[in-house]
Amino acid sequence: MKKFRGVFFTGCFLFVFNLVSNAQCAMCRGAVESTVAAGDTSMASNLNLGIMYLFVAPYLLFGVIGYFWYRTSKKNGKKIKAFGHTIG
Repeated sequence: MKKFRGVFFTGCFLFVFNLVSNAQCAMCRGAVESTVAAGDTSMASNLNLGIMYLFVAPYLLFGVIGYFWYRTSKKNGKKIKAFGHTIG
């Protein structure tokens, strides 16, 4: 419980005291601004799609790993319970 509390307070601290930063490099920002000013919005939408892909990929990966970990631990728990009932 203490470990969970520490992780919770660390997450709250990082959420409350976050720093504002520019998310794009100067080259990407300049390229997007020049293409949008010229009337072409496809590059901006493609850049946003790429950012969303990079945002979702780690969460999806951790979700899949977590699912398999949960499934494996559930199977091992059933084996341990079954083994315990045959002995005792």
